[in-house]
Amino acid sequence: MVCKLSVNLNAVAMLRNRRNLPWPSVVDLGRTALEAGAYGLTVHPRPDERHIRKTDVYEIREMMRRGFMDKEYNIEGYPDERFMDIVLDIVPTQVTLVPDDPSQETSDHGWDFAANMDLLQSISARLKEKGIRVAMFADADASTIGLAKDAGADRVELYTGPYGAMYDDAEKQAEEMEKLVSAGMVATQAGMGLNAGHDLTLDNLMQLTFGLPFLDEVSIGHCITADALRFGMAGAVQHYRAACGDPVS
Repeated sequence: MVCKLSVNLNAVAMLRNRRNLPWPSVVDLGRTALEAGAYGLTVHPRPDERHIRKTDVYEIREMMRRGFMDKEYNIEGYPDERFMDIVLDIVPTQVTLVPDDPSQETSDHGWDFAANMDLLQSISARLKEKGIRVAMFADADASTIGLAKDAGADRVELYTGPYGAMYDDAEKQAEEMEKLVSAGMVATQAGMGLNAGHDLTLDNLMQLTFGLPFLDEVSIGHCITADALRFGMAGAVQHYRAACGDPVS
């Protein structure tokens, strides 16, 4: 099974917002990524719009409708009513629910499924009424990840931050990989699909996809944007597709 690459455009938007100018264009670089073979695009429209703006979400949708109907659009965020209004209007392929406080710099933990069961069940039911696939951000904890199924998840997205943080310690990185594999196996045995994201690089992505051959999708933003400075966005997408085991023609 080939793991599919979704390019997260948040870092592109953050770079644009430094000068409040229309470049780099989030839409144009998203288009370039799709033309280079990315399976989809991911955005996280936070309330403060410090990277992706609400207008970006709609402009990306229109770009994809005009030429990339076979590609997937993934919108992630905390399911407050502002967020729900956006996704129920856009109707993306997938919504990834994350437990972020609006003030957080970035996603840094998965859901406490037991404590948030009622909320997640209610939100996932509303999304599924629109035919939207529901993914939920989850820690690599084999003892609790199965609860995501009860919460209504079609997929879980494994939080790979602790794994990525061990880039300079092979032994500890192997320990984090074991946690990811164990949690991933529980998720797939429960009948859920499996995504992963956070601090994934060319160096650690290939190891991850080898250890989790049943991985459906990875969402990568910060490092693929950094590598686009070396390879261009199209070249970076091709490198990451290869690391995913996706043959590049």
